[in-house]
Amino acid sequence: MNTTFERPVRVRFQHCDPAGIVFFPQYLVMTNALVEDWFNEGLRIDYAQMIAQRRIGLPIVKLDCEFSRPSQMGETITLSLTVTKVGRRSINLEIVGRHGNETRFSAKQVLVTTSLESGTSIDIPDDIASALARFAPQPESIEAHRS
Repeated sequence: MNTTFERPVRVRFQHCDPAGIVFFPQYLVMTNALVEDWFNEGLRIDYAQMIAQRRIGLPIVKLDCEFSRPSQMGETITLSLTVTKVGRRSINLEIVGRHGNETRFSAKQVLVTTSLESGTSIDIPDDIASALARFAPQPESIEAHRS
């Protein structure tokens, strides 16, 4: 089973600064869209419904980025998302952006499930935890953390 979710992204004018390269915060916009696509297509959890109806948020609480080389308008970079750890309330991700075999940036993120009503962290809901098991490095660890 493939445990990495990938998506090609075309670098557009809107992503670039006056130098014609990706303005670094735009990578975070791209990674946020990747997480949303991963939920919808990879986990088969409706992201919009999770936010709007279920009122479950997934903010980044920790972020470590490395920018290796600039990307330019017109290039296509492949974003890959790998789950490195699933906790009771958190998901650790590694996202890498590549153009061909060249790494352009990488990000390590910790996302926490929260109640959008109270603003506090909550346990990962069972349906999301089950979906995450397909991508987690050690699927049995999810149930161990939930006990």
